[in-house]
Amino acid sequence: MSKKIVGITFEKNLKISFFETEEQYKIGTKVLVETDRGIQFGFIATKVREYEEKDVSKTTKSILKVASKKEIEQYQNNKKESKEALETAKEYAKELNLPMHFLEADYTFDRNQLFLTYLADERIDFRQLAKMLAAKYKTRIELRQIGVRDKAKKVGGIGPCGLSLCCNQFLQDFASVSINMAKNQDLALNPTKINGLCGRLLCCLNYEDEVYNELKMRMPNIGEIVNTKEGKGKVVSVHLFNQTYDVQLPNQEIIVESVH
Repeated sequence: MSKKIVGITFEKNLKISFFETEEQYKIGTKVLVETDRGIQFGFIATKVREYEEKDVSKTTKSILKVASKKEIEQYQNNKKESKEALETAKEYAKELNLPMHFLEADYTFDRNQLFLTYLADERIDFRQLAKMLAAKYKTRIELRQIGVRDKAKKVGGIGPCGLSLCCNQFLQDFASVSINMAKNQDLALNPTKINGLCGRLLCCLNYEDEVYNELKMRMPNIGEIVNTKEGKGKVVSVHLFNQTYDVQLPNQEIIVESVH
């Protein structure tokens, strides 16, 4: 058995979620879907593809319908009122002396919930704030604290490479990045060089790490004693991408060896 699956993205959220469908849609088609956050307004982001049922999550939901003109207007109105709710949340937080930096507010399409995301250096007791917002907007309020990497993903910016931030453009999830990756790539451990706009290690350190590991497996370590046609010698430097290394012989002569 196979199922037809299509990818859908939501505004300000580049992550693609997958839904079952029996229809064919053009990319960009506006649709209504049932999600864990209630009914949401989404955009078709991929072509419809068939997958074996065993490869499809049992929790995959179906598209409810293509959005009508009236529903598109409601979505646009929700966006407008979400911005107003964001400003209200900022004002209330200031009144309550809560150290919260609000980034985004979003209504579900059916307006049964209002989600607000914020940054804070510590955990915040926002119960009074939630009560004030619920009283004003007559809907369920959910406040979510996010980290600095999530902020960079939402806000965007230009990375040290001169291009738009990967997290804001195409990364679906944040992969684990460690300082060992920078060491493995022989980078200077200078925070201004290896940290992104978010202040955390650059996501792109992860991109080439596997290649570095593979190349280094074939190479001797600096200081290692190796056999050459000229006799034994000590490895004094390696040239990873050329797959060559310099060997110092007992007579101090330096020769170049290759792993090929």
